[in-house]
Amino acid sequence: MGNGDSRVRGLAARAGGWSARHRWAAVGIWVLFVVLAMGLGSAAGRVDLKDSDQLKGETHTAAQIIDDAGIKEPAGETVLIQAKGGGLKATDAEFKAAVGAVVKAVDATGKVTDVKSPYITQTISKDGRSALVQFDMRGDAETAGDRVAPVLKAVDGVQNDHRTLRIEEIGSASMQKTFDDAFGDDFKKAELSAVPVALGILLIAFGALVAALLPVALAITAIMATMGLMGIASHLQPMTDTANSVMLLVGLAVGVDYCLFYLRREREERAAGRDAQTALQIAAATSGRAIIVSGITVCVAMAGMLFTGLATFEGMGLASLMVVAVAMVGSVTVLPALLSLLGERVEKGRVPFLAKAMERRAARTGGESRFWTAVLRGVLARPLVAVLVAAGALLAIAAPAVGMKTQNLTLDQEFGDSLPIVQTYNRVNDAFPGGSEPAEVVVKAKDINAPEVRSALADFKERAISSGASRGPVEIKLHDAQNIAYVYVPLVGGSDLDKAGASLEKLRDEVRPATLGKVDGVQAPITGQVAGSHDFNDQLGGAVVPVFAFVVVFAFALMLLSFRSLTVAITSIVLNLLSVGAAYGILVAVFQHGWGASLVGAEGVGAIITWLPLFLFVILFGLSMDYHVFVVSRIREARMRGRTTRDAIQHGVVTTAGVVTSAAVIMVAVFAIFGTLSMQSMKQMGVGLAAAVLIDATIIRGVLLPAVMALLGERNWYLPKWMHRLPDLTHDEAADAVVAPAARDDEGEPLRV
Repeated sequence: MGNGDSRVRGLAARAGGWSARHRWAAVGIWVLFVVLAMGLGSAAGRVDLKDSDQLKGETHTAAQIIDDAGIKEPAGETVLIQAKGGGLKATDAEFKAAVGAVVKAVDATGKVTDVKSPYITQTISKDGRSALVQFDMRGDAETAGDRVAPVLKAVDGVQNDHRTLRIEEIGSASMQKTFDDAFGDDFKKAELSAVPVALGILLIAFGALVAALLPVALAITAIMATMGLMGIASHLQPMTDTANSVMLLVGLAVGVDYCLFYLRREREERAAGRDAQTALQIAAATSGRAIIVSGITVCVAMAGMLFTGLATFEGMGLASLMVVAVAMVGSVTVLPALLSLLGERVEKGRVPFLAKAMERRAARTGGESRFWTAVLRGVLARPLVAVLVAAGALLAIAAPAVGMKTQNLTLDQEFGDSLPIVQTYNRVNDAFPGGSEPAEVVVKAKDINAPEVRSALADFKERAISSGASRGPVEIKLHDAQNIAYVYVPLVGGSDLDKAGASLEKLRDEVRPATLGKVDGVQAPITGQVAGSHDFNDQLGGAVVPVFAFVVVFAFALMLLSFRSLTVAITSIVLNLLSVGAAYGILVAVFQHGWGASLVGAEGVGAIITWLPLFLFVILFGLSMDYHVFVVSRIREARMRGRTTRDAIQHGVVTTAGVVTSAAVIMVAVFAIFGTLSMQSMKQMGVGLAAAVLIDATIIRGVLLPAVMALLGERNWYLPKWMHRLPDLTHDEAADAVVAPAARDDEGEPLRV
């Protein structure tokens, strides 16, 4: 193509053209949008998701009863007094003296209330070697961790005076403080380190500081604008900190990727001799269009989270959808304006040795990857062998996923033995199975002190133990003014969620109907950690099929409309599912079975955290479309310019290899940062995302995609006649159509793509 005027059509091309002609207006509008979004979001404030709204089912009902009654549950704390070795028992004088000292010390801090001696509550283990002093923190439970330090210090003082006993504190406040101290800055460090890591990789990829800064700047401004929009949207869909972290991850990944795709194409066209205006037009019509197709597909995938019925997922889905949409719009509007403004100055801040090395490599290879050229030569020579080997390898990697087990991780699974409080948690559960995380029955009646209600409560307490669901002690706490009672039931199974879940079902299905269920007007939903995990699993399980179906069907439809090829749409879905399956297999192998877990600093905890499989499916299905749309668009563009399908495949893959590799390295590096966190759930997320992106950018896009397309040949562009009436969204791909020869199939006939 020469340097003349090229009339290109399509939304991306028109947006890029307008922005390049009105560059200061485009930049000003973008800055105004970011500032307004942040300002309005700050003024509106963010509405955080309440505990009562996080789940449906009994857990939600119980939380709603408590909220409606205006009861503010305090943060409960427990001190374990336990004999070391086989010596003292709770009946011995020294043991009693230690219990008395703990009661006196914690009460003297003035930070606690309702201190209970184990000799009154009967919280003494069966072997008589362990006892629990229980109390509540004063003030708001959510901020109790900020006030618990004097209590912990008082307990440590008693420990120093009684060396023959183990005296340790555990509870919601002490755990909150411990985790804040140990991991409070963990996420912030990970989030902050993601930006310099991405910048460093971009600097290597472009060899120039200004070019490297552009994608990071776009991603950061998109994230800033989305944070403001989240504040506004939270009044309709409350948000969580998790939604914020996911939004940052996704925003950085797609924001950098989209800008990278656009910028690399513009530089490529200029290197081929195009003038700045023409190069920008081609980048807008090709990479810009790929960004729009990819962005819409990612938004659709993220929208799948809205169908879970789980408020946490809905918040994450909405936040992710918004940041992708903002990054997409910024990439096709303000980015062309900035490139037009900067011109040759985009090469400013060149790193001498990197820039020269890139120039020498470009001169030798013509901008094509030598590595992927060699790989493609072998793949295209024997495409059937390549398909069988690559698909077989991915299916083998995915095989462990067949036995995937999901559950909410317990404290010891989440943190291992890295924290002393985890060891305390295990000791309490060993001595008092289920005592650290009892089931909580919230009983609401017209008159909680009515004889039939008090009788039913007593029956429930007795049957909870006689049924085998609990070994006791079962504690009843009355709130007479609100006509509500709390019944705390330590579950048999303790921290083993499978066994504890069976005990919970026995309470719900047998004990409750035979006791509280017989009293008219009584509500008795059962909540607690085990119940929450059980209800979450049930609800998430029911959402899997609708979410999977929604994402797959709409992704298929978008690919069909974007490429007008039934074959491309089908192969896109199949390849993406293979990529997700392989990621699942790696997760199960490493974190469930423990194979190679030490290589990533993890442990085989025997399960995958409940929310991760569905989360990974949605995120990966969306993000993998970035590469797929970009590569297939380039292949189709080359085919429309007159190349044979095989040549188009080779050209499309090797010319996009550099940008796909750079984008993948950034994503893998950012996700891997989260894999370094101490929490097993974050490790699982980071490793799963990083592994999937790596597989997607190498085996899927570099081997399977070209091999499958080579086998299909002209059938890649097959569209049944009855589908020709579908909207044509492909008309702006051939940016060089003005001078390009008419595309023909391998028999020389005009090509209808």
